[in-house]
Amino acid sequence: MNRSRELEIAVVAARAAARVCRAVAAHLVTADALQKKDKSPVTVADFASQAVVCAHLARELPLDAVVGEEGSADLQGATTAALRAQVVARVGDELGRACSEAEVLDWIDRGGAPATGARYWTLDPIDGTKGFLRGEQYAIALGLIEAGRVVLGVLACPNLPHAGGQGALFGAIRGSGAWVEPLAGGHREPIRAAAPATIAEARFCESVESGHSDQSESAAIAQRLGITLQPYRIDSQCKYGAVARGDASIYLRLPTRADYREKIWDHAAGVCIVEEAGARVSDVDGHALDFGRGATLEANRGVIATAASIHDAVLDAVRTVRGG
Repeated sequence: MNRSRELEIAVVAARAAARVCRAVAAHLVTADALQKKDKSPVTVADFASQAVVCAHLARELPLDAVVGEEGSADLQGATTAALRAQVVARVGDELGRACSEAEVLDWIDRGGAPATGARYWTLDPIDGTKGFLRGEQYAIALGLIEAGRVVLGVLACPNLPHAGGQGALFGAIRGSGAWVEPLAGGHREPIRAAAPATIAEARFCESVESGHSDQSESAAIAQRLGITLQPYRIDSQCKYGAVARGDASIYLRLPTRADYREKIWDHAAGVCIVEEAGARVSDVDGHALDFGRGATLEANRGVIATAASIHDAVLDAVRTVRGG
């Protein structure tokens, strides 16, 4: 299939998922969320978003596997019956027809493919669920991986301001550049990562949640580089979009545990977009991110994404502060 056609399929799917997430957010209450075994929150919107994206991909690209974050097991049983019913209703509302419970659960589980093979999509139906719950930043992140390389990425960011409105959609095809447009659709504007005049004028972009990245190390790295601007703290892969369009110049995700490895759905789409915008991405050891090791970035520790001209200087500062 033509790569441009694949991109448009991904855009339609991500935009549909964003509509579902906004609909849930408009009426969100505490009962709409539950905790997974790893204590992370998951909402009606996470499940409904994954079902909607997988339904679109199943219709347009029925042979393609999907590696998604969620699974229907968390929705099974009598205790989650009300939550399950809400998910089914939201999916039906978006698709414009009544959907059975079995149908919706099957779509969710279509995202349960293993991260193996020559080609598959990776999906985070809501990257930044805590941001979603706070009414702040989150993203629907959809990437296409072929032979261990991300070749296409789409980020729908419903709460990220763009062109005078609310909601931005980023997209990129490997080798063809990156762009942003209003989430609802409209003019696609090519984007480029912006290098500061001096590294001391750079701005960090980092997670709101301190558990996601070592913010004390980030502060020490900023001090070493002479950076005094306050960090731009936002949830989710919106950070990749921020660097790609020049809102910030440096995104650091520094390991908080020696054994932790990032999930591919947390980075695939964003990495494709920010690299196609001219930025450089590596791990904290300077290695390229390897998306060919399964569901995690097993060969990598942390992430550094920066304007290309300052990457080496930032990497050196990271190594010095981290003692490596």
